[in-house]
Amino acid sequence: MINEKVQSIHNLSNDRMDTGDLNFLKQVSARIAEKPFKAHPIFSGAHAQTLAAYAWPRAYRLFSQPKDEERLFEVEPGVKVLAHCRWQSQRPDHPTVVVWHGMEGSSKSVYMIAMADKAFRGGFNVVRVNYRNCGGTEHLTPTLYHGGMSSDLRSVLNELITLDQLKRIYLIGFSLGGNLVLKLLGEYAENVPAEVRAACVVSPSVNLRDSSDLIMAKRNWLYHKNFVRSMKARVRAKHKLFPDLYDLKRLEQIETIRDFDENFTSLSNGFQNADDYYSQSSSIRLVDKVRIPTMIIHSIDDPFIPFAPMREPVFVENPHLLVIATDRGGHVAFIAADANGDVDRFWAENRVVEFCEIAEELLP
Repeated sequence: MINEKVQSIHNLSNDRMDTGDLNFLKQVSARIAEKPFKAHPIFSGAHAQTLAAYAWPRAYRLFSQPKDEERLFEVEPGVKVLAHCRWQSQRPDHPTVVVWHGMEGSSKSVYMIAMADKAFRGGFNVVRVNYRNCGGTEHLTPTLYHGGMSSDLRSVLNELITLDQLKRIYLIGFSLGGNLVLKLLGEYAENVPAEVRAACVVSPSVNLRDSSDLIMAKRNWLYHKNFVRSMKARVRAKHKLFPDLYDLKRLEQIETIRDFDENFTSLSNGFQNADDYYSQSSSIRLVDKVRIPTMIIHSIDDPFIPFAPMREPVFVENPHLLVIATDRGGHVAFIAADANGDVDRFWAENRVVEFCEIAEELLP
């Protein structure tokens, strides 16, 4: 059995901290310490965890989601994103989790469906949102998506608050979606809507330049090749819909994610180049302004999203952030040795639901 350390990297004594938030984060830290992550003894390495998480034979793969409502949210004039919503009866009376996926994923990624199932069992409404173009929605926007589109999340939240009258919302983001959530919270700063109570992100790519560099490392060739193949396929699909906007000849020179961001992501979204995109879209420049309780789960051995930013002052010194660091866990994986009283072995997903449940207990 491999015993992993669970480290809480945070400041729970800062005088600026609201006493309610302080008590909440202390309770979260204490409860998670009671269920430390112990990696599966066979899938203990970073790559083994990461790859096994995608291949694990989960029950969620075996049935459709009959309770899910497909819904389009207009995020700017003429541009829509698709969400899958699972509502409790009398939805305004229940808390809601809004979940955003990672790069080249979708609302139907296995971790998104599993997250929805766990949260719904816990009494939450669940809204799983796709980035632009994801989930088969290339026709809903002329642009490509990128990791800093926090305005899209803002638009979704505005509609859920005003139209659906939802009063207790929790934000959840995985990987690139985690960057999106943190970026929006930093932009909100002191002006976060009262309905948005707390947030939790897993394996967030908070520095897009460093994440891109690490994904392109030789040891990560399998992930990198898969991402590039998927991104190039998306451009081919976009070209069929918007032939004047996408030059397929450019694809011939695309070999890396950075090449893609330089030639497509940045140009499609008004950035000067890849460096400009990475700089403007990385949440690390804004996390010091986050002002609601936010938990970050990140594995030190994440193979392609650097853990190092979690040790920087903007994370450590912000009293509204609780960083839960595990020695092992890979990327958006965290497959435990056993369920240990949880619904399944997927430790991080269970801790996210527990975080939201504690928030319902303790936050005003």
